[in-house]
Amino acid sequence: MEQAAEVTQFQLSKEFLERLEQAVKEQDTAFIQDSLAQVKPADISAILHEFDAEESKFIFDLLPVEKAAVILSELDEDVRVNFLKNFSSEEIAPYVEQLDSDDAVDLLNEQSVKTREEVIANLNNTEKVDHIVDLLHYEEDCAGGLMAKELIKANINWTVTQTIEEIRRQAENVSKIYSVYVVDDDEKLLGKVSLKRMLLSRAGTRIADIYDPEIICVQTYMEEEEVASMMRKYDLEAVPVVNVQNKLVGRITIDDVVDVITELAEEERQMMSGITEDVEESDSVWRISRARLPWLVIGMVGGILAARFIGVFESDIEIVPALAFYIPLITATGGNVGIQSSSIILQSLANPSVFSESVWKRLLKVLMVAIFNGLILALLVLAAVLLIGSETKLVFVVSIALFCVVLLASFMGTITPLVLDHFGINPALASGPFITTANDLLGLGVYFAVAHMLFNL
Repeated sequence: MEQAAEVTQFQLSKEFLERLEQAVKEQDTAFIQDSLAQVKPADISAILHEFDAEESKFIFDLLPVEKAAVILSELDEDVRVNFLKNFSSEEIAPYVEQLDSDDAVDLLNEQSVKTREEVIANLNNTEKVDHIVDLLHYEEDCAGGLMAKELIKANINWTVTQTIEEIRRQAENVSKIYSVYVVDDDEKLLGKVSLKRMLLSRAGTRIADIYDPEIICVQTYMEEEEVASMMRKYDLEAVPVVNVQNKLVGRITIDDVVDVITELAEEERQMMSGITEDVEESDSVWRISRARLPWLVIGMVGGILAARFIGVFESDIEIVPALAFYIPLITATGGNVGIQSSSIILQSLANPSVFSESVWKRLLKVLMVAIFNGLILALLVLAAVLLIGSETKLVFVVSIALFCVVLLASFMGTITPLVLDHFGINPALASGPFITTANDLLGLGVYFAVAHMLFNL
């Protein structure tokens, strides 16, 4: 009995890289082709990163067109733009021929208008050209911009035999078959039929008798975030796209949606970190600095305000110098609690549900959690400050202030993203520098207010 071949993960070793570098210098095409024949496109992409532009192109040109096209489609946008600067329009065209229409359009949209038109003019597949030209009309961030034109469809009046023959014909241009979509004579989407259902039916059975009219679809103008949310909610591997006349015009597959989800998550992460633009490590110093400076300036202004705020209570600190020792504890705790609370709210906003609690129920839950956490932290600080040997009044000032700061920071971290979301502002702005700076000032105010009351300052 034959055993299945074991699949091993490719490891880019120093020895292999050195040997490949030598082969590139010696123009040893046979070694390069043989050594990369069984290497997956994603691993070849990692290898190309180790070479300069000219060397990468030399290796790339030796690869089969189909594999090279996959590598191009998987490269990051910035990397691909720079890499393709070394190619002429005539050289790019064969790779575009191999790509699905949506990936081809993504690549072409990154090029100049001149290059884009030259590449299209060099394409031999007229059907591919029609698909690309059609997709170029859509914005990148809507369903029309995400979809591919390649799909399998069957007329409702066909028999199973006719449909299978048509599948064989259409499948030449479709890399993955998830469903067979059913349309009428006007190309309007009616439903879908599974391959299993067709295989179990007699040859003369009409599609009209076995198709499923219950189908989830999206419109070409739907935003990519909505598409991703819908596919994630209903666990779809592919979703058909229709125009305003309900005509089937394309489909969106799960790999495209994963890219959208990844981009959105990266955008949220950067915004929560105080980065206002989508930047990469490879971007220019000016672009990276421009993306980071706004929130750094806001944080600096917040720090100056905090310093001035502490200055207002300078006389209090002169009377009780030990008050200054616990300022970092108060501000750090407030910032951390605020970020935790806002992160939980952001998660719920990113995954809306019909069972979501009302704002008042959310606030009540936040209050209960804050009271519990505040009491635990206050008791721990109470014990710690007593062990240090501080005077009794200071112990109670720190503990009470910390408890109040936890309550206030939890409230701020909860309500701020909800308010921003209500006004259509990205709620991710409520995390990171914004919450930290706001809670620093509020925390200091609470701390010195408690000190004033207990010390009668």
